Amino acid sequence: MAVWAIGDLQGCYGPTQRLLEKIRFDPARDRLWFCGDLVNRGGESLQTLRLVHSLRENVVSVLGNHDLSLLAIAERSRPEQRKVKPDLQSVLFADDRDVLLDWLRQQPLVHVDRDLGWLMVHAGLAPKWTTAIAEQHAREVERKLRGPEARKMLRNMYGDQPVWSPRLRGTDRDRAIINVFTRMRYCSPRGRIAFEEKGAPGTQQPGLYPWYEVPGRVERDLRIVCGHWSALGLFIGHGVHALDTGAVWGGTLTALQLDAEGLNIVQVPGRDAPANARHGD
Repeated sequence: MAVWAIGDLQGCYGPTQRLLEKIRFDPARDRLWFCGDLVNRGGESLQTLRLVHSLRENVVSVLGNHDLSLLAIAERSRPEQRKVKPDLQSVLFADDRDVLLDWLRQQPLVHVDRDLGWLMVHAGLAPKWTTAIAEQHAREVERKLRGPEARKMLRNMYGDQPVWSPRLRGTDRDRAIINVFTRMRYCSPRGRIAFEEKGAPGTQQPGLYPWYEVPGRVERDLRIVCGHWSALGLFIGHGVHALDTGAVWGGTLTALQLDAEGLNIVQVPGRDAPANARHGD
């Protein structure tokens, strides 16, 4: 048995297939953890989502910002859905869209395996969030996403405010939690996310830190695997293993074996991308 974590797919079906072949994935014995953002930009979102869904008995995937965006768009009217990019329309107007989207909606914001010693999240954790607190906040939002409040929550999740505070309530609280889990890169020591900062460490404004290096952050009892930050590339440090290596931007698609004794990393080339392609959300 092997347990593999894989970085952001973003609708890159070909690279996903090649990576599964290279790690010799066997659904009879292996498990796959996907770091979120299964869809968007790669041009093959429907095929990618169908592939992951077909392996669902062996898969856990945390929700990324692009996954949540797809779920939010699915709640809009058909004419509004026809205004989004063709890659997402391929999912929205597919015969099996309800099956795929219902499965996606059931995926967690945070996945924890304490026996294995790992926590998976798409983007990051707030400086003062322990792994137990992160789980608690994730479950809050997941319950709403899977229940009758889903449409309201998805409609109101967009926006950069407010800054996280445990005193927040209602849609402000939901939005702040979602922003931490799915959009975090840099933040201040008090946890204010710098949404505009997307470059590699060293390019940010003074007073901002990568979320995993913030002074005064809490110690965490689990190793963390995440994605989201393609400009960061493959990063291992401070107990964090960041796996978004820009497959959709012409980089690589990366897998990390979570149950290996040493560091076992496997990569395949990502999709062909224009030379002027830019890393982003």
